[in-house]
Amino acid sequence: MPPEKFFNYLPDRVSFSSKAAAKIKTIYAPLCGTDALSIKSAISPFLSGDIKIDKLHYLTKPASREDLRQPLREFFIFIKGKGVVSLFQEASGNASCVEMGPLWHKVTRRHKAAGLELTAVNFVPVSGETVELMKVTVKNISKKNILCVPTAAIALFGRALSNKHDHEHVTALLNRPRQVADGVLLETTMAFNEEGHKEAHGVYYVYGAQDKGALTGSFATVDSFYGDTGSLLRPQAVFENYQPVKLENDALNGKEAVGALRFKEMTLKPNESRSFIIAAGTDADQAQSLKTFNRFKTIKNFDQALVANQKFWSAKMASIEFNSGNADFNSWMKWVTLQPVLRRIYGCSFLPDHDYGKGGRGWRDIWQDLLSLILIEPHLVRADLINNCAGIRVDGSNATIIGSRPGEFVADRNAITRIWMDHGAWPLLTLKLYIDQSGDVDILLEKQTYFRDPQLSRTYYKDLNWTPQYGHRLLDKKAKIYEGTILEHLLVQHLTQFFNVGKHNVMRLENADWNDGLDMAFGQGESVAFTSFYAGNLLALADLMEEVAVIKRLDKIQVFKELLILLDTLGPRVNYEDHKAKRARLFEKYFQAVQPVISGEKVELSIQQVAADLRAKGQWIFKHLRRQEKIQVKKGTKTFSWFNGYYDNKGHRVEGKAATFPGKEAVRMTLTGQVFAIMSGMATVEDVPRIVDSVNEFLKDKDLGGYRLNTDFGLRHYLDLGRAFGFAYGTKENGAFFSHMNVMYGAALYQRGFAAAGHQVLQSIYRMAVDGERSKIYPGIPEYFDSEGRGMYHYLTGSASWLVLTQLTQVFGVRGWLGDLILAPQLTPQEFDQQGLASVSCQFAGKRLKVEYHNPRRLDAGSYVIKSININAKLVTFQSLAPAQARIRRSSITKDAVIKVILG
Repeated sequence: MPPEKFFNYLPDRVSFSSKAAAKIKTIYAPLCGTDALSIKSAISPFLSGDIKIDKLHYLTKPASREDLRQPLREFFIFIKGKGVVSLFQEASGNASCVEMGPLWHKVTRRHKAAGLELTAVNFVPVSGETVELMKVTVKNISKKNILCVPTAAIALFGRALSNKHDHEHVTALLNRPRQVADGVLLETTMAFNEEGHKEAHGVYYVYGAQDKGALTGSFATVDSFYGDTGSLLRPQAVFENYQPVKLENDALNGKEAVGALRFKEMTLKPNESRSFIIAAGTDADQAQSLKTFNRFKTIKNFDQALVANQKFWSAKMASIEFNSGNADFNSWMKWVTLQPVLRRIYGCSFLPDHDYGKGGRGWRDIWQDLLSLILIEPHLVRADLINNCAGIRVDGSNATIIGSRPGEFVADRNAITRIWMDHGAWPLLTLKLYIDQSGDVDILLEKQTYFRDPQLSRTYYKDLNWTPQYGHRLLDKKAKIYEGTILEHLLVQHLTQFFNVGKHNVMRLENADWNDGLDMAFGQGESVAFTSFYAGNLLALADLMEEVAVIKRLDKIQVFKELLILLDTLGPRVNYEDHKAKRARLFEKYFQAVQPVISGEKVELSIQQVAADLRAKGQWIFKHLRRQEKIQVKKGTKTFSWFNGYYDNKGHRVEGKAATFPGKEAVRMTLTGQVFAIMSGMATVEDVPRIVDSVNEFLKDKDLGGYRLNTDFGLRHYLDLGRAFGFAYGTKENGAFFSHMNVMYGAALYQRGFAAAGHQVLQSIYRMAVDGERSKIYPGIPEYFDSEGRGMYHYLTGSASWLVLTQLTQVFGVRGWLGDLILAPQLTPQEFDQQGLASVSCQFAGKRLKVEYHNPRRLDAGSYVIKSININAKLVTFQSLAPAQARIRRSSITKDAVIKVILG
């Protein structure tokens, strides 16, 4: 028989089971409610993890990866004469199995020697309650009666993330645990913060119910449950079968709390089973907590809530459904499709690999998550797009953290003055996708404010006169809040960056670009990679403006008058070859004119003239980079060619051959530098195959088959570039298989028409992810794989958004263009089934579409053409933009449809 897969899909082709995963302490999954204000849990096959709402409200102690080795949700069975078994305690052999579905988690452990099987099902309801539910079923698998005593236990924390390390004991003194009829309730007297203590609101609880009988009592403190010699692994109250006692307040107040629930002693006959409901949650008060618990305390109500949960999350996963020749890949993509929704709820934090995290969604992250949310949840995104633009400063930078509520921004999560130079590039990318999918060009003319705080001139200066009373919205000279169009915001982001250059006339790296690890080159660092991205954006924005002008019949736009300083082709020109003149125009002219307040005066400009200005700038950058940044390296008899990506803080070029140690040279290459050269169009059609050859030679791993973020620079550290190079090579930003950049590399190749190379890249990620023996993750895409192939920082990664986007709009070629539907497949032969069929279901124009590609000869991308298209069995006419690219008018899509495309 062939070896068993790491995980096997169940009949619904989404849920899966795994015996191998049930043995791994550090594998985990998310469980959550429907939005960012709901319960956010992490759960492992041993039921470890944590449960929280946000950084201020942790129901249980915050857990990072190594904490998963310790129990959290426990269920013990004391068997008279035989000892204790539990859900955390490992069973021998292949006696354990984990199952997971959307979005529920089940673990089964068979303790053969004890004659018991324990099963736990966990989920968070989708009906809005802030509670995690667990049903434990205990079954007698022996041939004899078993007398046993069940105890459920979840250790309570009931305070802020920071209290895990700061004042952990002192904040426990604020605890007021209570033993109530249904379990344990925890209140705290105040929220401890040395900058200003506040009254605490709300309660935390662990309640339980049994299908037959009631609780006999509870243990509410660590002291009473663990005892002096025990822990949650071996609580004395269980292993010595203590009877629960109702404690006086003196024994409860100021103690570390635990929700340990003792159920009635029971005798299980052979094949008999009993079930128990445990609820761990937080509510406004005791009365509300009991109302919540009463909704779910019966087996019937639990099961009904579980079905509702499964339906809700299954619908999210089915928002886009891929059907290729690989059924397992189709199932895997359902989990990838869910990941951007999880990012909307969790942000970038609150799962174990993220070392707790502090909440909030990063600027770059939210714009990239919206790329797929536009496809998955299109009805939710317009307001978000407009709201997020309020985070842009008039100097072209932005607040880096977007809060849970509209218009809520933070300059930086850690209150450190810093700036990422790539941030201005992402909003246009996302807005353009939205406009193309929806046809909603009016969004560019919506008004929005600008973000304001003490930072000026892209963090070079600080406004000492600014106070929180001023507010976070830019004022004009009349002290009125200034508003400009979304288009104006985009112009500000790109025009400021064009002039923000270093001595190589390349945009300054500042405190990092996409690669957060390149954070130590503020002085002289430059990012060639993102300079090409901005250049491509300048050209794309010029095209978009002209298209909007035609659609809206506009000749002119309004912008604040100071922006003319940067639209230099409309006034005093700047010599683009002179980097000092460009910086002077930005720092000495523009920044001086708009800081600390803007005039508020607006001017009307010709759309054609503004577009021509943007185009001149973008084309100049392309020409400059092609001339200056090409790298050539000889290896044996072959010459490899690619583009440099960076300059370090001494102004040295990063890529190429460099002396790492005396007498030794190493080839230095980054994947990022190639991705944006290709994606932006800066790399010519002749350059792309040479770049692919170079990437395959220097960055493709011969064992794992994936693509590394960079070659091994051979340095102990690289303090002139960033922290990344202090990490062990093959981890995080130093040479790991970074899924995000890998997917963008594949996307760039598809966008330029190199489908075979793009397919190879995307398949390398899939193969690494599903190699569970190495990756040790559930289905989905992690942030990166280390050198051993282990998937790290699973679920909350922008790579999921990019993979969904690439599969739908490039591989299957279903995308919009100013609201019309484009069908431009680049499917390779292996992506069709045996009958030559591949299909995708998705949303477009407010309708549900199923697009079927029929390729009976299984021709390769680039070899087939679109011969005919019918919608709901009716032949339709289409505009042929290329042999395998068709445009269908939005007006042709009036209802849900099956679109059949014949390829030949």
